[in-house]
Amino acid sequence: MGSASRKTFLPLDPVSFTNESKAVIDFIADYYENIEKYPVQSSVEPGYLSARFPDSVPYCPEPLEDILKDVNDCIIPGLTHWQSPNFFAYFQANASTAGFLGEMLCSGFNVVGFNWISSPAATELESIVLDWMGKLLKLPSSFLFAGTGGGVLHGSTCEAAVCVLAAARDKALKELGGWEHITKLVVYASDQTHFTFQKAAKLVGIPPSNFRLIETSFSTEFSMSPEMVRSAIEDDIKSGLVPLFLCATMGTTPTGAVDPIAELGKVTTEFKLWLHIDAAYAGSACICPELRHYLDGVELANSISMNPHKWFLTNMDCCCLWIKEPNLLTDSLTSDPEILRNKASKSRAVVDYKDWQIALSRRFRALKLWIVIRRHGLANLMYHIRSHIEMAKRFEAFVRKDERFELVVPRKFALVCFRLKPEAAAAEEEGGELNRKLVEAINSSGRALVSHAVAGGIYVIRCAIGTTLTQQHHVDALWKLIQEKAQALLINN
Repeated sequence: MGSASRKTFLPLDPVSFTNESKAVIDFIADYYENIEKYPVQSSVEPGYLSARFPDSVPYCPEPLEDILKDVNDCIIPGLTHWQSPNFFAYFQANASTAGFLGEMLCSGFNVVGFNWISSPAATELESIVLDWMGKLLKLPSSFLFAGTGGGVLHGSTCEAAVCVLAAARDKALKELGGWEHITKLVVYASDQTHFTFQKAAKLVGIPPSNFRLIETSFSTEFSMSPEMVRSAIEDDIKSGLVPLFLCATMGTTPTGAVDPIAELGKVTTEFKLWLHIDAAYAGSACICPELRHYLDGVELANSISMNPHKWFLTNMDCCCLWIKEPNLLTDSLTSDPEILRNKASKSRAVVDYKDWQIALSRRFRALKLWIVIRRHGLANLMYHIRSHIEMAKRFEAFVRKDERFELVVPRKFALVCFRLKPEAAAAEEEGGELNRKLVEAINSSGRALVSHAVAGGIYVIRCAIGTTLTQQHHVDALWKLIQEKAQALLINN
């Protein structure tokens, strides 16, 4: 076919961009309108999708209508619907109109802001937004660009953990005299700390045998004991090891526990450990004055991270990391190839965020968070947090009133951990199995999705309230479903 008769290929045509983008937005709007009609958890079998799609790519372009039909018929059945108002399984991945608009702008501009000169607005807005968020959380000025520290947006807590562990490692090895001492470095966390920190420690070269998990218990509501941390540190020092890093958590994944930051900070200050605070889930709650006390002692930390994509109405992905001494981060992560050298980078007035993260490339995430904050304002953001906590209190009250159930740990935020009582299951050893069956019955119904954890050797059911669309009647319906399935199990047990 001659070039004169060949149709012009325009992969970014303004006319088709407008029309097709509107079609996709309408598709997504319909999805949200009908999201409660879908089973919350996908029930497809492994490999289901390969049976529906051809094993080679199309040679000719296909209409968007056909593609969206396949999304509806093939992709959606394989989704577990995280935005369903009946999703109570894991800590939420919040979405909002503002977050979606910010994501559209981020994708639309599609800039790669690895250094200041590559897109000055991307860098400068990020620095501004990190200070905004820090001020909302009432972080000390030592964590802010307006003070002596600074912040950066990562994609996940795992990325943030790798970066701060690398910074702590390199600082310690410099003081010790070289890399040959890396096998002496020890990292501390509780048995409730998210497993991502064990992965991060492995990635930066800390021997797995040098990762200490401090045991927690019901007596401390599964928070980490400063006395046990001190004892572990002293034992390691006697063994010739070098205590390096302690992770304290605000809102642990299994139970929502909060570690005593101020007391732990005194221990890490005494022994010169790096103290990191993982506030991925519950950090958002600290914008509410009545909950800010959970961060008391933050001034003793070296770094802190939280995820706006969990409970702050900011679509995935978005993780805030603040650090008191940014130079420690950049000393570990800086790269300086000739192709990226420029006059601006030599100035202390600019930030090159490529030196604050693992990868070189980076998305314009700040635009998303900036729009979320501006469109909602502090008043509505606090309302969002408080409304979920109130719903959690309501669910908690349901559990207390039903003598067949019990709360396993005290609720602090919007996570309720409960179970069928052992006596209802005839024996303690059978209690775990019956609660497993209850979780399976709830989830297989398609009407809701919950998850489980093991705390102090006890199998518990987790009800995490926080999805953007969840309202009181969804919580009420969940409890009725739980009662219905529990009654059936107890009758047949």
